[in-house]
Amino acid sequence: MEYLRLLPVKSLQPGMKLAKKIYNDDGLVLLGEEVELTASLIRRLSSLGIDFVYISDPRTDDIIIPEPISEETGRMAMKEIRSNFQKISNSSIKGLVYPYLGKAFLNVVETIMDELSSREDVLIMLANINRADRTLFRHSLNVCIYTLMLGKAFGYNQNEMMALGLGAILHDIGKTRIAPSILLKPDGLSDKEFDEMKKHAEIGYNMLKDEPGIPLLAAHCAFQHHERIDGSGYPRGLVGSDIHDYAQWISIADSYDAMTTHRVYRSAYMPHQALEVLYAGCGTLYDKKKLEVFRDHVAIYPIGMTVTLNTGEVGVVSRIPYFSPQRPVVRVLQGPEQECLKEPYEIDLSKKLTVVVTSIEGEPASPIAEQV
Repeated sequence: MEYLRLLPVKSLQPGMKLAKKIYNDDGLVLLGEEVELTASLIRRLSSLGIDFVYISDPRTDDIIIPEPISEETGRMAMKEIRSNFQKISNSSIKGLVYPYLGKAFLNVVETIMDELSSREDVLIMLANINRADRTLFRHSLNVCIYTLMLGKAFGYNQNEMMALGLGAILHDIGKTRIAPSILLKPDGLSDKEFDEMKKHAEIGYNMLKDEPGIPLLAAHCAFQHHERIDGSGYPRGLVGSDIHDYAQWISIADSYDAMTTHRVYRSAYMPHQALEVLYAGCGTLYDKKKLEVFRDHVAIYPIGMTVTLNTGEVGVVSRIPYFSPQRPVVRVLQGPEQECLKEPYEIDLSKKLTVVVTSIEGEPASPIAEQV
């Protein structure tokens, strides 16, 4: 847990101190806590495509962010994902069996499940906001955590959660067999390249379907996570209930993580923007009831984020009620006339229903749906 305020990189000033570590693509620390920012460091953060960072601020030094899993578990999971995916990717012979996958990832999913079960009121928080780490490895872990949180909220039992978690963490394993020139291309793919990328779903299924320790359902998650309930998805154009429920949960988490991750050609969407895009596909791309579960368990305004209210007051999201994640508690730092307050006060939007968030500092332009 951290004590902090979240600011867009474009609003940073030399002399500010980081309150949370910045990681690179390999999961290594680029900048540690309490590092004092200089003009060159701020430029470096911007060049890495980091949109927001956590900054120390005495007015918000008691704000706590509950993490779904511990830093230790996150490091362990990333190590397993990275080493096993790289082992597959670097293999010069295709079509090999991967008997080590079951044992390695069963342990990862079990550990994540154990930690989630001990956190009764944790919400889906934004995972990528202060990272330059946008690798397949990080995405696989994020989707696993988000999906398990949805499965828990839905009420799956232990065995169902294990199959769901394995399907989520391995949903994109087929991308280890996609050419790096396509997988790591910084801008949009051509139609031909996108057709090649789409093959990862079937490749993943074929890699997993006969593996000991990997449930067949997990293989089907890899196969179906890009299917959409109106038949517009791939690779088979399945419709409605022909798509397994697990794959439908994963498709929501997968799309959400993709949208809230920075791309070279666009900034990361804020959670409320990503939710808006998901709901644009309600009943066509995604199941309505599943989207409602997601909506009710995602924190659309990240803790520490600076927001403006319809009253003109400006403040920082300090807490998010579990029963009302769309209506956070805001610590007001500037009054209605933009005056700085000597004594900040808090407004609980779950109780003051006439007060709403109208904007977020550093918010990118309104999102448009994209193929993810």
